[in-house]
Amino acid sequence: MTKRIALISEHATPLGIFGGADSGGQNVYVGQVAKHLAALGYSVDVLTRRDRPQLPEIVEWHNGVRIVHITAGATQVMPKEALLPYMGEFTTAAIAFMDRHWNYDLIHAKFWMSALVAAEIKRQRGIPFVVTFHALGRVRRFYQGDADKFPDDRFAIEDRIVREADKIIAECPQDREDLLTLYHADPNKIEVIPCGVDRGEFWQIERSQARSVLGLPVNERIVLQLGRLVPRKGVDNAICGFAHLVKQHGIAARLLIVGGESQTPNPQITPEIARLSAIASSLGIGDRVTFFGNRGREILKYFYSAADVFVTTPWYEPFGITPLEAMACGTPAIGSNVGGIKFTVKDGETGYLVAPNQPEMLGDRLAFLFQNPALLQLLGRQAIRHVEGRFTWEKVTSEIAALYESVLAGSRQCASSFNELAIVESSFNEAIQAFQAAKTALNPAIILAAKQLSHCFAQGNKVLICGNGGSAAEAQHLAAEFVGRFRCAYRAGLPAIALTADTALVTAWSNDVGYEDVFARQVKTFAQPGDVLIGISTSGRSRNLVQAFHAARQQNIHCIALIGGSGGELLDLANTAILVPASDPQRIQEVQLMVLHLLCELVEGQLLAVPLSVSEIQEQERELVG
Repeated sequence: MTKRIALISEHATPLGIFGGADSGGQNVYVGQVAKHLAALGYSVDVLTRRDRPQLPEIVEWHNGVRIVHITAGATQVMPKEALLPYMGEFTTAAIAFMDRHWNYDLIHAKFWMSALVAAEIKRQRGIPFVVTFHALGRVRRFYQGDADKFPDDRFAIEDRIVREADKIIAECPQDREDLLTLYHADPNKIEVIPCGVDRGEFWQIERSQARSVLGLPVNERIVLQLGRLVPRKGVDNAICGFAHLVKQHGIAARLLIVGGESQTPNPQITPEIARLSAIASSLGIGDRVTFFGNRGREILKYFYSAADVFVTTPWYEPFGITPLEAMACGTPAIGSNVGGIKFTVKDGETGYLVAPNQPEMLGDRLAFLFQNPALLQLLGRQAIRHVEGRFTWEKVTSEIAALYESVLAGSRQCASSFNELAIVESSFNEAIQAFQAAKTALNPAIILAAKQLSHCFAQGNKVLICGNGGSAAEAQHLAAEFVGRFRCAYRAGLPAIALTADTALVTAWSNDVGYEDVFARQVKTFAQPGDVLIGISTSGRSRNLVQAFHAARQQNIHCIALIGGSGGELLDLANTAILVPASDPQRIQEVQLMVLHLLCELVEGQLLAVPLSVSEIQEQERELVG
């Protein structure tokens, strides 16, 4: 039976435009979690406040997700700081909607006012709830002081929520620590689950192409600040740091600022633009700072990809989703060493962490990167791998779904038991995502490799196969399938040799000469013109495989690489590369096993069919590659 989940987000709707005063990372979080939960088979409604009279009660959104508009107060836009008095009306209307339609199995509240509604529904209807605070009142008050316009009632309400919630999602380790020290939360209730990035929404675009789309100069150095334009985001610090780059280091560049309440930057609509413009002018860099206003989600990847560096230096940040989006597009991020940013940005690996409100430090880091372009490119590549390894919405939502299931099961198990469930759920979902991505990306390469292997066998030649560790086992597995049989019961054996199988040779040569040469030696000994060498590696960087491919290329032996991640050196050495689009070695190996089975099945089918000529094979190769 399909489980029904209500995501309550009183002010942040997935329909919002990114960059407004109350439209930012929480809008993205709500929308992405809803879509990915639906993809996992949940029925999802997002309950949010109706802020325009023309909005229908129900909007059918992506993947079967519904946006439910709840009337609470006047149907007009109001700052979130003014919404608390209407939460009782929101609760009554939400329960009335449930009575007309259906009850939910679980509620996931986003923000403290939504959690107040969830707590009241739990009290009246017994529906369990999970909460993601996104920001904590006591932390906000500490950093913003009198600028914090939320009522003091918030603190007592948050205390109640911490007591009554079935589970609490902390978005980063700092969030968990604040819950423990400032709210005395039960540590067994808290799970750290970060925000994520949609790989279908953010990916690296070639820089010159991105700049062309945006009408930006191709050769200019560009620094990007993107997000909500409110004082706590520290955009003024970014401007001052940029001025330090230009004035003290003498590096010509341009700062792009994306965000605001309108698509065309308007100081009357967004007063923060006027303040920031005045700061830039006073520092003598007004002509080097360009405001873009807010932009739809579909265009943001072009801004991220067009930039050389992304900067975000808020006073504090509960999580901060924009650095992840920038890194997913291959752009290093420099961020404040606070909150969630110090969790997502790896200092010295995917960018740098700097102290907030210290623009000279920011300017110095920018200068260092522009003075070292090779390092800038390296950080960008590492940023992509970092995001894909931990911060995709598939991984995040799998963890959230596992948390839901533990609540729905009435689990009272300790945190380790939950982690076991989360690992199982997450691993299955990650494997599914990996196979789906591979299905889309690998078809041409698999078909091409199968034709090359079939031609090799048909001409009376052999296949040599090598790999290390688990890949060594798969090399022997593939050789056994070729020599033995896969599906066809009556075919003759196909000559295939696993270069890992002769333990006497492998150990003797490794001991006497070196392990790096152990496969190359066998290639030089056994390979003949017309043979094929297959190398299996999750990284493509194993030195003994690289040496084997060099030896094969010297003998004009066709090389097929079954690799993952970035592909390593084997990607360039291979005649045919089957590059699994994943970064986790476990997921890569799982897909590689499927690929090996597909090669066996395709080769058997092709050898039983009418054989192709060399010219026909070459023509099909050109079609598949081109």
